[in-house]
Amino acid sequence: HDFDMARFLLGEEPVELFATGSSLVESYYARLGDYDTAMFILRTASGRQCHINNSVRAVYGYDQRIEVHGAKGMLQAGNRTPTSVSLSGESGIAADRPLYFFVERYAESYEAELDHFIQSVAAGRTPAVGAADGRKAMILCEAALASAKSGRFEPVRF
Repeated sequence: HDFDMARFLLGEEPVELFATGSSLVESYYARLGDYDTAMFILRTASGRQCHINNSVRAVYGYDQRIEVHGAKGMLQAGNRTPTSVSLSGESGIAADRPLYFFVERYAESYEAELDHFIQSVAAGRTPAVGAADGRKAMILCEAALASAKSGRFEPVRF
């Protein structure tokens, strides 16, 4: 889903991808040949860039934020929390942790996706997102894995 979002926000397809990963949080990831911490850099032909950081653990809750920087400013979407209440006092600022998991955080999005799909099928229209989009995201996943496993600090080019 991060690569889907990156493709959408970049507005053009990546032509190269660099990835690196480590097993820093739980030793069983290393035993499985997997990563619990990863970093990705994608670049398009025009030079647009995307940087993604992932970790399996954020002790303060499911942390998923996004920033898009451009010539005319920045777009930022922060973590969703149960309330927007915060307490500011002598000892600091306290607020709710982010919603626990993506199921709670994106319930409305899942509903909108299902509605769009059902309406598309009922009207005989092709849904906005199709198999080609899923394939492109999987190509990015495979490139990221190849880049990280190579141990070389150079991108995979498409």
